[in-house]
Amino acid sequence: MKGIITPMATPLLNDDTINKDGLRKLINHLINGGVSGIFILGTTGEATSLSNKIKQELVSLSCEYINGRVPLLVGITDPSLAESVQLTIFSKNAGASAVVAAPPYYFTLTQPELLAYYNKLADQSSLPVYIYNMPAQTKIMIEPATIVTLSQHPNIPGIKDSSGAGPYFNTLLYLLKDNPDFSIFVGPDEMMAQSVLLGGSGGVNSGSNMFPELYVQLYNAAAEGDLTTVRRLQQAVMEISSVIYSQGGGGYRFLKGIKKVLSILDITDNTMALPLHHMFSDDEAEAIRISVERVKQILSNNS
Repeated sequence: MKGIITPMATPLLNDDTINKDGLRKLINHLINGGVSGIFILGTTGEATSLSNKIKQELVSLSCEYINGRVPLLVGITDPSLAESVQLTIFSKNAGASAVVAAPPYYFTLTQPELLAYYNKLADQSSLPVYIYNMPAQTKIMIEPATIVTLSQHPNIPGIKDSSGAGPYFNTLLYLLKDNPDFSIFVGPDEMMAQSVLLGGSGGVNSGSNMFPELYVQLYNAAAEGDLTTVRRLQQAVMEISSVIYSQGGGGYRFLKGIKKVLSILDITDNTMALPLHHMFSDDEAEAIRISVERVKQILSNNS
């Protein structure tokens, strides 16, 4: 896989109810924006705050609404291997294309333990398993040598790296240069263009929920080596990072910003599952509204 895979936000009416109209509108918004795939039940999808019932309903509805137009990847991260396998089976039956798994959280695993875990998961999975390196949340960094070994498993086709560590990502590119079939995606929005210029496969970027066409155009420009367009569109990405992702408190400010913008764009409201909340001061909400207009202007100038 290559291109922009959107780690989709989860439209909600309340903690235990999916906003079906918002979900349909968001999926169409992403596909019409040109994304190469949709990834549900990741960090941006509030997966750790959702019940198993909601997770399964989201998988089923997403498969129905996507209707084969783009691949659907499902996050199956769980401390229990059995639960991850069960959600994989459910996702396979619903019509998903692949699954994505971060290391099991709570206990800190060693690299040999990570190898054993991912090999067993990939052996038992009925769908391809993408590795998700997310040390900020799991407290585990999957070392490059571990990734190289796992890349040899026939059911592990790639990795999403959300470490934000440039040297780590560049090391992966170097060590896996002779394995072009193994996809190396970057998570942080700010790093996507430069990672593609260096040979990366694309981005799994949260900002593509709001402005999918921005990230698709930026990816295409980077893939073509069009540095003038890259520099221009990168300004919009940094506007999102600097303003929309920085309002309000908590370690999930980026997610609050995304849901606020989706409500401004009339795609879905900004309801979040507890313990997360979507409160902003009037000044913060106004800063986001102004930033949305700035991003739209940059996109308009690129048309």
